[in-house]
Amino acid sequence: MTFVNRFSLPLVLLRTLAALVIFCGAAAPAAAQAKPAPPSEQSVNKLLAEIKAEDKGQLAVSEEDGRFMRLMIATSGAKRALEIGGASGYSAIWIGMGLRVTGGRLVTIEYDATRAKELAENIRRAGLSDIVQVVSGDAFQQIPKLPGTFDFVFLDAWKKDYKRFFEMVYPRLDQRGLFLAHNVVNKRNEMGDFLDVILKHPALWTTIVAPSGEGMSVSIRLK
Repeated sequence: MTFVNRFSLPLVLLRTLAALVIFCGAAAPAAAQAKPAPPSEQSVNKLLAEIKAEDKGQLAVSEEDGRFMRLMIATSGAKRALEIGGASGYSAIWIGMGLRVTGGRLVTIEYDATRAKELAENIRRAGLSDIVQVVSGDAFQQIPKLPGTFDFVFLDAWKKDYKRFFEMVYPRLDQRGLFLAHNVVNKRNEMGDFLDVILKHPALWTTIVAPSGEGMSVSIRLK
């Protein structure tokens, strides 16, 4: 018969506890560094103002439009969003802030490679890289590569292509999903065919709102 020394068990336990303390002490800093705190609201607002100030081509939506989309995301509970025409990221940041509340994600597509790099950098600075995926390239080629469906779509691309983009995305728009399009007031003459489709579509309810003078169509898919 084998006997265990009455002093050996406590010694084993002490060694085990010491090893655990060392392990936890080493792991804690690594865990703390894994996910830094997101930028403050003040920092994000400063970034948004910077993007707006540098937007010489006036490609970004207005602040009112951005706030409106954030509200639409949060109230609808959208989780799978698509933006067509990301520019430098102004609208994507507003959408991303809404998706942080709902737990959703956004794919934003920008045709111009230089702007796409600016977009990705601004998303990083806004602390939204875990929510927003930036895709560089032609949206007509990139959208078919994306998996799944969408419950929120924002269109702000070449105006004469609006109808083609709608027809491409509509089959993948969820029931009760939202489809928003920008500049439908100040550039309505460039997208008459698109406006005709969404206003007469039997499976959509559509309204035109104007948080700013540019105007935005808001359509919900009923079935």
